Amino acid sequence: MSQKIGILPLARPTFDVSYAEEKLQEVLDILKQTGNKIVGSFELLMDEETARASLEDLRPENIDHLLVLQLTFTDASIVVQAGQKLQCPLSIWSIPEPRSGKRLRLNSFCGLNLASHALGLNERAFSWFYKDPTTTRVAEISGLFEGNNKAGRLSGKTLDNVPNEPGEQIFAALKGKRIARIGEHPTGFDTCAYDKSKMKQLSGVNLDELELETLFDAANGVDEVDLKVVKQSAEKSLKGLDDVNQSELDKSLKLKVALDQIRSSGKYDAFAIRCWPETFTEYGGAVCGPVSMMGEARIPCACEADVYGALTQIILQEVANAPVFLTDLVDVDTNDGTGVVWHCGQAPLSMCATTTADATIHTNRKMPLLYEFPLKPGPVTFMRISQAFGEVKMVMSLGHMLEKLMAFTGTSGVFEFENAADESLNRIISSGLEHHMALAYGDHRPALRSVAKAMKLPVLEI
Repeated sequence: MSQKIGILPLARPTFDVSYAEEKLQEVLDILKQTGNKIVGSFELLMDEETARASLEDLRPENIDHLLVLQLTFTDASIVVQAGQKLQCPLSIWSIPEPRSGKRLRLNSFCGLNLASHALGLNERAFSWFYKDPTTTRVAEISGLFEGNNKAGRLSGKTLDNVPNEPGEQIFAALKGKRIARIGEHPTGFDTCAYDKSKMKQLSGVNLDELELETLFDAANGVDEVDLKVVKQSAEKSLKGLDDVNQSELDKSLKLKVALDQIRSSGKYDAFAIRCWPETFTEYGGAVCGPVSMMGEARIPCACEADVYGALTQIILQEVANAPVFLTDLVDVDTNDGTGVVWHCGQAPLSMCATTTADATIHTNRKMPLLYEFPLKPGPVTFMRISQAFGEVKMVMSLGHMLEKLMAFTGTSGVFEFENAADESLNRIISSGLEHHMALAYGDHRPALRSVAKAMKLPVLEI
């Protein structure tokens, strides 16, 4: 029976708009072949205002199924609003992109990841699809509208039969540590929400909430002597510093000095920083490169003011006794069993697969300083202190980083899942997992299980 399918094609202008438009047309072509009536916008909805207006045009009584087209990365606010307004079945179609070694043009999967967490928090059921429209069969799309590919709800398990050590020792070491949150997390990033008192009760870690201007004011006050020192340090580890805008480079490096000053004065062990858009639009330089430097010095920084991301990094760093990297999962290829982790350019330098890293600019905002390199091969542990479905748990997984060319610009790595990739992908979406996970080299799962026991946290292994 033919259905009326409402569509919301979501995108943002900081990504590759022409490529997103191309993918939208491919999606529309195959949707027309299903025999269903397609209503809604046939053009990209490039901001929240136009997306909200298009959503208002979709009347609940006239829609049998709502299909969110996640053409690029966006925050989850419109998807949550759509799920609340329209009680019909809801699906999200996310689009893979080639691992070109160039910019991440869409970052669509990360948008699906963000939305799955937000919908889970709101107890909203949904189905999902992650496939290129050119390789998609009509029957697969029809199956989606018939209720296939529903996201499940995975919970953690309490672990009793694990050793008390080293978990109790590491848990004791957490107490009294300090995180500085600098600026508030972006709107629609439910993955970065937190309750200060609950986090303190859970971990014993203290949190100070600072304004973004605190960082900018400190950076603007950095003198030339301190700037020269950090620039000389960057020159030793990076190629191509002379090729980027030098004024913007200096602004970026001053953020490193400012973070060191704030860390010293507040005795902080980690940061959660609102990294965009204001560092670019108001201050004039990227914090990504400084975050890489801080991480290498074992002062982990979580972008997008992700406080639980910072807590996750502190715990994994204690367990691994090594630098950690807060990263996004941006692609899964179920055919070859691999995934790609990526972030703009902020992995610690000791994770570099090459002899030197390249200095580069942010692919969307076009400002330095970012580090660019592929991640080195070896076993890696992924971990997150997750608040999915409103239940705090420890989520972990093991992968093996492969010796591969760089998948996307910035810092990225291609890894092989320990379990089948399609099973892992299903579990990631069904877990409602946040879009940030911490990564450390080595298999640290036994120690992490012990830490989870000490913290009285259930464990979900993906």
